[in-house]
Amino acid sequence: MPLIGILVRTPWGDLGEHLGSPGVVEALKLSLVVSLWALGLSLVLGVPLAWLLARVRFKGKALVRSLVLLPMVLPPTVGGVALLLGFGRRGLLGPWLEDSFGITLPFHTSGAVVAATFVAMPFLVISLEGALGGLKQSYEETAASLGASPVRVFFTVTLPMVAPGLVAGAALTWARALGEFGATITFAGNLPGTTQTLPLQVYLLLQDRPEAATSVSLLLLAIAMGVLIALRGRWTGTPVDRGTVTAPQPAPEEAPSPAPGPAEGSGAAGAVAAPKPSAHDAEGGHWPLHATVTGFNRLTLEAEPGTTIAVVGENGAGKTTLLRALLGLTPRAHADLRLGDADVTALPPHKRQVAWVPQDGALFPHLSALANTAYGLRARRVPRADARREAQAWLDRLGVGHLAHRKPSQLSGGQAQRVALARALAARPRLLLLDEPLAALDQTTRAHVRHTLRTHLAGFGGVCLIVTHDPVEAVSLADRVLVLADGRALQDAPPAEVSRHPRSPWVARMLGRNAWPGTASADGLALAAGGRLVVAEALPEGAEALAIIAPEAVSVHRDRPGGSPRNVWPGTVREITAVGSRLRVLIASAEAPDLVAEITPDAAAELGLADGSAVWTSVKATEVTLVRL
Repeated sequence: MPLIGILVRTPWGDLGEHLGSPGVVEALKLSLVVSLWALGLSLVLGVPLAWLLARVRFKGKALVRSLVLLPMVLPPTVGGVALLLGFGRRGLLGPWLEDSFGITLPFHTSGAVVAATFVAMPFLVISLEGALGGLKQSYEETAASLGASPVRVFFTVTLPMVAPGLVAGAALTWARALGEFGATITFAGNLPGTTQTLPLQVYLLLQDRPEAATSVSLLLLAIAMGVLIALRGRWTGTPVDRGTVTAPQPAPEEAPSPAPGPAEGSGAAGAVAAPKPSAHDAEGGHWPLHATVTGFNRLTLEAEPGTTIAVVGENGAGKTTLLRALLGLTPRAHADLRLGDADVTALPPHKRQVAWVPQDGALFPHLSALANTAYGLRARRVPRADARREAQAWLDRLGVGHLAHRKPSQLSGGQAQRVALARALAARPRLLLLDEPLAALDQTTRAHVRHTLRTHLAGFGGVCLIVTHDPVEAVSLADRVLVLADGRALQDAPPAEVSRHPRSPWVARMLGRNAWPGTASADGLALAAGGRLVVAEALPEGAEALAIIAPEAVSVHRDRPGGSPRNVWPGTVREITAVGSRLRVLIASAEAPDLVAEITPDAAAELGLADGSAVWTSVKATEVTLVRL
């Protein structure tokens, strides 16, 4: 109703005359000057303040935030009185400012600017803080791992991604400063040409010329509505992200385009070669790894150049923490890190030459696939043309060269993951860290990228660590498998050794084996979960061991079996799943831990198996492998 009241009561025929009067024009010019200066001052003070509140932990943050936002709920006239008592001629700082610098704020245009900044800056801070708080730090951390300094990260990654929040906050700040009245008239007065802004002009016109006051009010209303409509609800400060960018829908996952060069299937000689180091890469060589990690992770890593280590373990084992410690990005663990002859322990992340691909890829949404891939090269001062040429070569080799000019929002998950891999490989790292790099790919694409990645890792002069939950990746990509449990190295051995003798129940289950921990006794293995297992291998009494039983070694019967099996338990079928051409049957028993058996579909049909079926299971003592713990 108030808005309708202004529209109905506006003298439309005299609108031009009212808005063109000398007093109104002068007040409008002054309002624009004051509001723009207030916006500039808010940007200078508000951007660092928003960063502090969003990114830095310190005591009293809630109090600081409350003080910053206080002008939003404080009556403007009270704010003017507070400014007067703080910066007036008899205020706390006013005499010092006047005596030392000759600055007098009250009843001066600068006082109007201070008053407008005081009431308007919180809009910028709250909007930008929300944008910074909503921005995943993996983007900035990934940029640092590619060699970008903190300043470069801020201007090339952070600022473009929070730009919507910054623009929205700036627009709201300007609009609020333009409409400020109470603090201005209380602190700066109402002097024509000096402090008499447009809202103060409306106040004066209401006393003598209410029709003109309505016309000027309509102008301020139109400006305010124009700002809000232009922002279209973006004042919450949500950063640009991959999932929220409006873009053409990507096509279904495209088959990888053939890379230039000999076909992949022609053996080692036909494998696609990685781009040769350019003249700008003066750091070619081999970089063995030596790292001593303390804190949550407690282990020592040593590896020769060209070694690929798969890092496995259950959730919470410390896999990602290990990678972040090597990057220097977490206080939970510290790594004394040496790459080649260089001790990089004291260096910040952007100087370590350790490239990282996080689980989500963290492609910069405002850059094309080509610009993303060239980012690390540009951070190392490679000329733009050379960087783009080398980046295009890496994209071609990973089968996404034809997507070079697409933004991340226009890529499928698999395409985006390959671009993230290309970006890491193009950055010429000495240590490569991949956190589940193939998790987003379908099986066909995963096989292609796995082959391409293996080809490039074979010629890589550094060490590569790959966090994975996929046993195929661990076996096919890695020279060693590092098994973590509670931050410690439980096993560090070649894949074949880990497959034959896993020292972790979790790893055994990942490999599809039954794994039962227990204690050796005179008549077998006393299982930790209850029950007893007869084994052919003798261990010293009291020795801790892990019993490994292959699913195909488990026999399933509807009646109690006779004959030679020493280990026989009754049970109930809990789940039947298909694995290739065979079925895996999960059987629960009161006399033994849960057991997985692998049988053919014909055998399952003959036994009449279904969920809830009562069965007997048997395992020969010779089929049990014991691993000392």
